[in-house]
Amino acid sequence: MMPKYLIDVNLPYFFALWNTQDYIHQNDILNTAPDTEIWNYAKEKEMTIVSKDTDFSNRMLLAQPPPRVIHVKIGNASLKEFHTIITSIWPTVLEMSEKYKLVTILRDKIEAIE
Repeated sequence: MMPKYLIDVNLPYFFALWNTQDYIHQNDILNTAPDTEIWNYAKEKEMTIVSKDTDFSNRMLLAQPPPRVIHVKIGNASLKEFHTIITSIWPTVLEMSEKYKLVTILRDKIEAIE
């Protein structure tokens, strides 16, 4: 089974939610690849990019057809705080990601763009 989600290098490698066959971390495939290479890999494999990098959400708005993007935009947070926020909303984020090409996670809400 191919992974559905590509976790960008700027997000934690060791995270229980992402420790399944549905996820692959950039460090495992394209370690130091530029954003364009990551983008193309995700597009080719029909994966959703999960990242804190604004470049992916900006590119997604211009490219057709894009890979889907989940943009984690919670600012500076401790690892514990990050885990708490993401764990509490992740099922909703995944559900929204099936319908929308961009899902943005903020500290107090989740936004989406078709």
